Amino acid sequence: MTEQAILVLGGTGKSGSRIAARLRARGAAVRVASRSGEWRFDWNDRATWDHVLDGVAAVYVVPLDGAVLTRPFVERAAGLGAGRLVLLSGRGVDVPDYIVGDADAGATHVDGESAVRDSGLPWTIVRPGWFAQNFSEGFFREAVLAGELRLPAGDGAASFVDAEDIADVVVAALTEDGHAGRTYELSGPRALTMTEVAAEISAATGRTVRYVPLGPQEFVAELVGQGWPEGDAKEYADVVSPIRRGKDAYLSEGVRQALGRDARDFSAYARSAADAGAWD
Repeated sequence: MTEQAILVLGGTGKSGSRIAARLRARGAAVRVASRSGEWRFDWNDRATWDHVLDGVAAVYVVPLDGAVLTRPFVERAAGLGAGRLVLLSGRGVDVPDYIVGDADAGATHVDGESAVRDSGLPWTIVRPGWFAQNFSEGFFREAVLAGELRLPAGDGAASFVDAEDIADVVVAALTEDGHAGRTYELSGPRALTMTEVAAEISAATGRTVRYVPLGPQEFVAELVGQGWPEGDAKEYADVVSPIRRGKDAYLSEGVRQALGRDARDFSAYARSAADAGAWD
């Protein structure tokens, strides 16, 4: 696996950057594909696909949300001799009422999973739940810094998964035997409400963070008042709705199945993020 390159799409993202770092630490040749990097890749420009796929041993596929492009990309990867595929999918793909409103993201994952299964290549699918790092590196960070998580999540809970665990699972699937044909559902070891999330971050940082539950319409109106397009605000509310509706509280065993160890707890994530200055 070290003689041929491993292609990492989304290599600057929350999971991809961690995966690339782990692979390099193992001595693997890594191609981090992006629109502006050395290995230029653009989902919407198929002329860039062959360049990054030529001669790769394995591919970490991070699909383009809202688009159905994974299938032609996977077909091209197979045609150019890729050895194995690891697909980043999402929790709730096989739950009919998980997604409400615009179903484009769901269609991306449904077709993507079908594509890798049909590829003729060894494949592994990872289905993580909500990333814990959304609070320190993603779209909840500004709310944490402001001291208020104002969300339409009700009193629902989510079993947030640490991106470090996601990276460990993906690297194992890219480099080790025994993961072909497996679908790993990834979660943390416990489900937390947003009130509990706020308490964990407060304890880790020493700053006061509180959760303010909003109704979906109230949430949308607040975002529109901040200058968001109404369609984007409604989509954001729809993305959060599975938490409110109790769809994200269940625990999954994918981390243990893939790695033989327990998933990392949210409190460990919060302390690590705080120590790294994520909320300074």
